[in-house]
Amino acid sequence: MFTDHTAHVYADLPLTLSASGTGRPVLILHGGGGRATVAGIAAHLSRTAHTLTPVHPGWEGTHRPAWLTGVDDLALAYLHLLHDRGLDDVLVVGSSLGGWTAAEMAVRDTAGVISGLVLLDAVGVQVPDQPITDVLALDPRGLAEHSWHDPAPFLAALADAPPGEAARRQADLATMRVLAGDPYMHDPKLLRRLGRVRTPALLVWGESDRVVTPAYGAAYAGAFADGRIEVVPRAGHLPQLEQPDATLALIEDHLRRTGSPARR
Repeated sequence: MFTDHTAHVYADLPLTLSASGTGRPVLILHGGGGRATVAGIAAHLSRTAHTLTPVHPGWEGTHRPAWLTGVDDLALAYLHLLHDRGLDDVLVVGSSLGGWTAAEMAVRDTAGVISGLVLLDAVGVQVPDQPITDVLALDPRGLAEHSWHDPAPFLAALADAPPGEAARRQADLATMRVLAGDPYMHDPKLLRRLGRVRTPALLVWGESDRVVTPAYGAAYAGAFADGRIEVVPRAGHLPQLEQPDATLALIEDHLRRTGSPARR
């Protein structure tokens, strides 16, 4: 469970945030499915690290100021959050849209507070011949079939969702359209900028992801100065949910490999 508090990054941007554990700071950024999709990562890493898990403005009914219209705005807000708290040696873990946000943070991190990146089936770049599936145009069944290795459990959970869940999902999707709808789910300039990022980047990819394919992930990883990809079998767009043990082991290994020598 998350215990939330509010961090005022700007006067008109109160961030809903959960913090837990002690040790190396780890910022965990969710994708379009909301913070529940990264809850397991936060719970696991908080045993040995200091985890920060925000809600993106506009998700879960939180406030999004009118000026916050792009992932670049998110990236700067989270960098300012880290600066305000005096944090450095930060590992940033991002899923899907959160992975894109992490990459945008890295290219803007002139102060060098980020020392490791984990991108889980991230969107955010434009790769020739590897288009990003338009998830905003899919119905729930189509989204499940593109996102999961085995969509049956997701579809069953969707059928049993409590009243109001569908409206919440629609509101979250509306926010995602504002932040990432045009150009769709990518920054045309990001891929070439990643070569300047020397922070070690691990890209974890579900073998069965049909939103962004493993080939897309390999191109993404190759754009970093120090990037590599690990493909998780029997997983789709959210490997942390379908194959949590394998995914958490990869994240933990990267947590150990990166960061200041004093913390390794």
